[in-house]
Amino acid sequence: MSKVGKKEIVIPDGVKVEQSGGEFSVSGPKGTLKRSFRNDIEIKIGDKTINLLPKRNDKFSQSLWGTYASHIRNMIAGVQAPYEKKLILEGIGFKSEVKGEELNLALGFSHPVVRKIPEGLTVTAEKNVIAVSGIDKELVGSFTAAVRALKKPEPYKGKGMRYEDEVIRRKQGKKTV
Repeated sequence: MSKVGKKEIVIPDGVKVEQSGGEFSVSGPKGTLKRSFRNDIEIKIGDKTINLLPKRNDKFSQSLWGTYASHIRNMIAGVQAPYEKKLILEGIGFKSEVKGEELNLALGFSHPVVRKIPEGLTVTAEKNVIAVSGIDKELVGSFTAAVRALKKPEPYKGKGMRYEDEVIRRKQGKKTV
């Protein structure tokens, strides 16, 4: 039994939820999100609540139950207030800027690194802080993780890209005798 899946999901005012076939859509003041779900989980939409029940009692359906409930909660929260993640770029000569639909990074390589910004995301780069925001939690997280993976923080000097709330455990350098 899924603790997350058993809880009913409350639909707040100003949010409209629809299901047609396997396509589930949530629209609110910030935008519309669509996602396709498998038919292993029955989604019952009421007046102000959503309930999920597995159709079969096998391990696969049980595992999808809580996952789908979390996806629906994240979609409802995203159309009300956008998700935001911030990356801090530390290091001498490391720069970031947004030009049109691209994020240009100077990360100490012999060439500039350019990443295309996915549609639906807003990216701003001021000084050494890159802010990524959007209504889709999964898209915000995956783009931010992909950008961070370009230059992960190293433990000796702390150079690289880290999340705003991330703490880097520093190591001691060489010891001289």
